Amino acid sequence: MDVKSPRIQKVTVHMSIGESGELLQKAADLLEEIVGQKPVFKMAKNTNRDFGIRKGEAIAVAVTLRGQGAEDFLIRAFEALENKLPKGNFDEYGNFAFGIKEHIDLPGIRYDPKIGIFGMDVCVTMDRIGYRIARRKYNKKKIKPKYRISKEDGILFIKERYGVDIA
Repeated sequence: MDVKSPRIQKVTVHMSIGESGELLQKAADLLEEIVGQKPVFKMAKNTNRDFGIRKGEAIAVAVTLRGQGAEDFLIRAFEALENKLPKGNFDEYGNFAFGIKEHIDLPGIRYDPKIGIFGMDVCVTMDRIGYRIARRKYNKKKIKPKYRISKEDGILFIKERYGVDIA
């Protein structure tokens, strides 16, 4: 691997249900089955009486994938999107996000009427070798703009690595 070439730092998969209880637990079990890793429950930040949400109530589940697990999930997620991604999904640093409307679009997942259908958001964070210096606790440094990943670098990496058409 070239030092200057981008890589996938992490893939975050998020399912927002909007309520706690049995439906949220079903979503957590489904997400664990899809990605093979135990999800974390996300809490509501504010109270919203119109939706019946209280502050601190669990309303979503998320999981962060790294390494080979992230690569494997991304391949399946791109298949669900038919290997197409809009150029507007990329930010100025090469990171990108997309949504999957129904979990049954993922290959190998079958519909179960007991569970229902859930959608999910997928956020991919890109970096290069050496980016840790900006995040570490001790002796933190800034990364100069010429070493950052650009939008074009991220698009080129995804095109070459996964064969995704970016329009």
